[in-house]
Amino acid sequence: MKLWSDADVAAALDLDTAIAAQRVAFESLGRGEAQLAEKVVIRTGADTTLCYLSRLSPRHGAVGKLVAVHPGNAERGQPPVTATVLVLDPTTGHPVAVMAATALTEVRTAAASAVAADALAAPTADELAVLGSGVQARAHVRAIARVRELREVRVFSRDAQRREAAAAELADELGIAVRAAASAEAAVRDAPLIAACTLSGEPVVPTAAVAAGATVISVGSFERHRCEVDAELVRRAGAVVVDEVDTAVVHAGPIAQALKRGDLTRERLRALGAVLLGEQPGRTSDSEIVFYNSVGLGVQDAAAAHAVLGTL
Repeated sequence: MKLWSDADVAAALDLDTAIAAQRVAFESLGRGEAQLAEKVVIRTGADTTLCYLSRLSPRHGAVGKLVAVHPGNAERGQPPVTATVLVLDPTTGHPVAVMAATALTEVRTAAASAVAADALAAPTADELAVLGSGVQARAHVRAIARVRELREVRVFSRDAQRREAAAAELADELGIAVRAAASAEAAVRDAPLIAACTLSGEPVVPTAAVAAGATVISVGSFERHRCEVDAELVRRAGAVVVDEVDTAVVHAGPIAQALKRGDLTRERLRALGAVLLGEQPGRTSDSEIVFYNSVGLGVQDAAAAHAVLGTL
């Protein structure tokens, strides 16, 4: 059995490989090849522990992941999300690899959003607004830049120093115009692509500033109490796409709350895998707002882990 450090995983899982792996994950799920257990969640105050278990296909070994979300770590100078992955042999069930999965989670989450953006955003979308300036926000800029030729990126977070630093880092790295916005409204206004990458329990996307035709991606609304978008945005959305319907109705804050209010029906939810396979539409007009809520799935970790191992 091999032990993989975060550095090992990061070296093996470049963005293009990760994006291709996430496309495989969602298409496998859409075809019914993947097996996905219910996500297990334990909350202790502001901290959350999550457990994922899945199998990408019958020929792939099962993959389990344990994740710890500790928002207070940001103030301690430590990652707010840490994770560990275990990969089993498909025939014997014996452990094949144990991976530190903080880097894996970072990359696979952003790569999945890139797959969603590629499928849902207008082909002409060349501006990206990012809410948040942490690890996931920066990873999303890098990943979405692989599927869209971005002309400008606008970054907003509450800490002016951090958003300025993130913008400077990304501009230097990617060679595109990345600037820190003075407010969420300034970041979002007229942006055809919006990515919310926070751990907020309150809406961070200013719905009034969201333009017609925008695609809004939320990756921080992965628990019922976390809502990066408000009720009005869900009501305005012409299409509501989720990573997996059964998981979203239980765990995605904006989705669960909209269903409870009666603003949304389960039948309106579209799974990303079905959109990728052409079984359901994604965007149906240039003017509709499309909302994509990701809570994260074990099959994403399975695809990323197998990509690292070369067994995808």
